[in-house]
Amino acid sequence: MNGIRAVLYRESRIYARRLPKHLASYLMSPLLFLVVFGWGVGRHVEMAGMSYLAFMVPGLATMSAMTQSYSMATELNIARFYWRVFEEFQMSPVPAWQIALGEVFYGMVRGLLAAAAVYLMGAVFGANVGMTPWAALLYCLHAFIFSSAAVIAAFAVRTHADQGAINTFFIVPMSFLCGTFFPLERLPAWALFAAKLLPLTHSNLAIRAALFNLAIPWLSVAAMVFFAILLFSVAVWFVRRADA
Repeated sequence: MNGIRAVLYRESRIYARRLPKHLASYLMSPLLFLVVFGWGVGRHVEMAGMSYLAFMVPGLATMSAMTQSYSMATELNIARFYWRVFEEFQMSPVPAWQIALGEVFYGMVRGLLAAAAVYLMGAVFGANVGMTPWAALLYCLHAFIFSSAAVIAAFAVRTHADQGAINTFFIVPMSFLCGTFFPLERLPAWALFAAKLLPLTHSNLAIRAALFNLAIPWLSVAAMVFFAILLFSVAVWFVRRADA
């Protein structure tokens, strides 16, 4: 476990120096969405039996957690291509799974802080959505999924341009198709089918159910566990291949 602590220590030290800038960026996008959609458009609108603001806050939190957990891939690219940090990891007797898990834990911290910032911003706007232990656990699993995806993306790409292409075809569609801003039932059949293949959809369904005391969609929870195991396994494989 020393390898995990070492990787996490390095990343957390760098992150702490930039924390004010990160927190400001965590608040900016949710603020705009809450002002335009939550306050401006949906202030007096109900969605799925609740106020639109209350419906939107958990979705914004999962979207922000996804974005910030996954954006760790850019930092990993810089560390690989310019700082040569991973060459130092490769020379140390640290197993690939510990390197991957250390980076994933760091991404989870980023994602969970981003989600907490959304809930704080939502409270300012009058959406007091309470947190439950079950929902908190699901948020951790959600952040684990996209942190693992970030490690995969960072080791799979060859250039920063490739990283941007992955963001365009992977992150952006999920932000708008996976039930963040409106119930999935309002999608056309083909889009609903596509959305159910994406991990953010299942995170939104499971987390909203846990927050609002609805029936837990165990199929979505199982899908989240599946994505977590699959993506982390692939992330370890990419790190191990880089060591070879």
